[in-house]
Amino acid sequence: MINVEEFLQSNKIEYIPHEHQAVFTCEEAEKHCNNIPGIAGKNLFLKDKKKKRFFLVILPAKKRADLKEISKLVGESKVSFASAEVLKEKLDLLPGSVSPFGLLNDTSHEVEVYVDKEMYDADVVNFHPNRNTASLELTGVMFQKFLKIINNKVQVI
Repeated sequence: MINVEEFLQSNKIEYIPHEHQAVFTCEEAEKHCNNIPGIAGKNLFLKDKKKKRFFLVILPAKKRADLKEISKLVGESKVSFASAEVLKEKLDLLPGSVSPFGLLNDTSHEVEVYVDKEMYDADVVNFHPNRNTASLELTGVMFQKFLKIINNKVQVI
């Protein structure tokens, strides 16, 4: 697994680290991480029916995800959450620690990324660095720089 902080530093992506107790849901994060500046991200790792396409959908933690609408956006009849095994295989992550930084482990660049416009245009965002005991605060400019560097297909929705 690639060290997120080392990757960001080597690519001149500035961030501020915040350590906190382990959080597994957006509700827990809101309770224990509400002092961290910026918009907290909700990250959904999804698959199509045939398990041929995989998607990382990034949206503000406070937004409700509509899987029917996401299915339409990605051009599939139905999407659903990928299993823990597929998450581990594709992004080398465990449930509860899904983040855009998991894309660093997608060396084949097969995971398609869909970023909510509110997250993409935000002044400040924060995400887990592939572990749920910390969050990294980035400016929107630094987050966009990260998305350009990773070489996955990224679409703003």
